[in-house]
Amino acid sequence: MTSTPDPSALLAGLDLRALAALSERVDLPALLGAASRLNDRQLGQLTRMLSGQHDDHSTLPAPDGDFLGQLGTLTPDERQTAADVRAFMKSHVAPIMNEYWNRDEFPRQLIPELRRLDLLRRIWNEDGTRKPNATVLEGLITLEACRVDVSTAVFFGVHAGLAFASVALGGSDEQKAEWLPKMLDLEAIGAFGLTEPEGGSQVSQGMRTTCRRDGDRWILRGQKKWIGNSTFSDFTVIWARDVDGGEVRGFIVRAGTPGYSVEKIQGKTALRIVENGLITLDDCAVPDSDRLQNVQGWRTTAEVLKLTRAGVAWQGVGCAMGAYELALAYAQTREQFGKRIGEFQLIQNHLVHMLGNVTSMLALCLRLSHLADAGDMRDEHAALAKVVTAARCRETVALARETFGGNGILLEYGVAKHFADTEAIYSYEGTNEINTLVVGRAITGLSAFV
Repeated sequence: MTSTPDPSALLAGLDLRALAALSERVDLPALLGAASRLNDRQLGQLTRMLSGQHDDHSTLPAPDGDFLGQLGTLTPDERQTAADVRAFMKSHVAPIMNEYWNRDEFPRQLIPELRRLDLLRRIWNEDGTRKPNATVLEGLITLEACRVDVSTAVFFGVHAGLAFASVALGGSDEQKAEWLPKMLDLEAIGAFGLTEPEGGSQVSQGMRTTCRRDGDRWILRGQKKWIGNSTFSDFTVIWARDVDGGEVRGFIVRAGTPGYSVEKIQGKTALRIVENGLITLDDCAVPDSDRLQNVQGWRTTAEVLKLTRAGVAWQGVGCAMGAYELALAYAQTREQFGKRIGEFQLIQNHLVHMLGNVTSMLALCLRLSHLADAGDMRDEHAALAKVVTAARCRETVALARETFGGNGILLEYGVAKHFADTEAIYSYEGTNEINTLVVGRAITGLSAFV
């Protein structure tokens, strides 16, 4: 049986001025008499209240993953773009994302709202060339989207990155004139068909989807898997190997083309709001006018991937930052054992570890994006960023989920979705193993690829 604490301990933490102010407002003898009937937990809460350590959350630091103020070093238009996306995600995406996660469906009503932001024109020019700071802006858009919902960033990245870049880099002037304005306005949604059921990393050497010239058309056969946006896109860029010469070619395959079908992939545990499709090409006939006329074999495909790999690294930053900020806000309010969990040393250790990851990841991606916009980014630079951010994101969201305890597996608290989506970030745009070998080859001069 524990003894009742001395009620006078309530006053031990108060200085004389606080005690004098308190005596003017309350009857101290009565307070001490009431305190004698409180248990340890209640006494602790009352002591913190009298000492000014109350639950006035306005006095606590607001959760902010940009601890060193790195985003404050950006240009005014870059900061404005970030602010615009942040406001959009808060007002349009956050209120509905859990519903659509459960429905395993993309909220297509967001597309007209995104159109009003005119984000693609902040990255791309009308002729398919990029703005001088396109990669930084693209990264900021991705960061702010992923802070709330990675799936929204993936939708945008597939359309504005992979699909748009394929047409911009591989299309003729006529093809760019036909498609780019509609893509800039989000009036035509694109998808990107490269990955196949038999493999993703090996597709550069083992592409099984084929194309064969037949007069003024091409016959496509094969399957593509994990193709985001493909269930509702207006066209999909399909990459196939020419059976006659072995060269990789790209095609604009319009929705509804005979021989082209899409089956929505079900049962995902990550990026459930993204609609990924399994595409089957069964003697799909595509006119030569829809072959991307300026594709230079796999080289063009690789250039598209190089452009977008930096964006996937930014996904890791945004996802980790969002998870950290949720965990910090939770630690500032959640009480256990008579105090907020943020007052426990182990939780502060989690938070500092998360913040260190986020801070270093942000610095890495900002530097990578500046290199890309200067034309100095190499494959191994993008690969290193993807390796580091994917791994550190995985670690960060795990610590964030742990901070929430059992609540961390509930959608309503937000961190569970970040935790699940990280597994997709870790796997696509080159697995960490493949990207590691790209960097390893660059720094040693020796290839360890099989």
